[in-house]
Amino acid sequence: MKLIRTVAALVSVASILSACGGGSDDVGKELGLTPPEVHFIHAIPSGPNVDFYNNGKILQANLGYKTVTNFATINTGAQTFSYAAVNTTAQLASDSSINNAAKGHEYTVIALPDAGFLPSIAVIDDPFDKGLLSNSARVRGFNASANAQNLDLYLVAPGTNINTVSPTMAGVAFKNAVPATTQDSIYLSGGTYQLIATLPGSKTAVYTSASFNLGNNADWLVTTLPAGSALSQVVPNKIRLLVAQGGNTQTPAIELPDTQ
Repeated sequence: MKLIRTVAALVSVASILSACGGGSDDVGKELGLTPPEVHFIHAIPSGPNVDFYNNGKILQANLGYKTVTNFATINTGAQTFSYAAVNTTAQLASDSSINNAAKGHEYTVIALPDAGFLPSIAVIDDPFDKGLLSNSARVRGFNASANAQNLDLYLVAPGTNINTVSPTMAGVAFKNAVPATTQDSIYLSGGTYQLIATLPGSKTAVYTSASFNLGNNADWLVTTLPAGSALSQVVPNKIRLLVAQGGNTQTPAIELPDTQ
């Protein structure tokens, strides 16, 4: 009888969430019931297409620059993530920092150039601690810009004077996320926003996006990349912003246009 009551409660919660715009997959994540999931971002300008590996096996193949894959289910336990150029087996970079992938967690693996523009890798562990009845959007920032190694990000209503507000995500350092890995994302109400990037402590924008819509229940990772499509075009503090959208259906990455 206890099991029946538990299942009934979960079905009831799922129904409420569905009416609010959430999904049953989110319910499972929020309750820590679903298997861990991972997606991959290729953020190396001029980098070759790559195959993304999980524990020595190709999980997602032939991924080009600025590709953001759908979430894929992985096992719990220790994980080694890596990537190699297509049609090769020599791993360009690997990471074994996830000792115990947990149910309900989302993992993001990012291929990016290091400070010397050699292949590198970063992993974000997102515990997905969203409230059961929340329809807020989830947002996190990540700096994949070796040419802009510390940034403040402002996610504000269009036309906001950033001299009067604090950064939404402050001190986003190269190869790091804000909120940091293992911490939950920032929660915001759906609406119309723009993103502004500055150097730390400065109010002078190095990037200002056009206005865009952030929907309820959105799950965004805002990733800064060097501007230009080739490493030869990279100049200090000139960036672009790529939005990786969470989900298990085809949700292509969005590049927010720079109005500067």
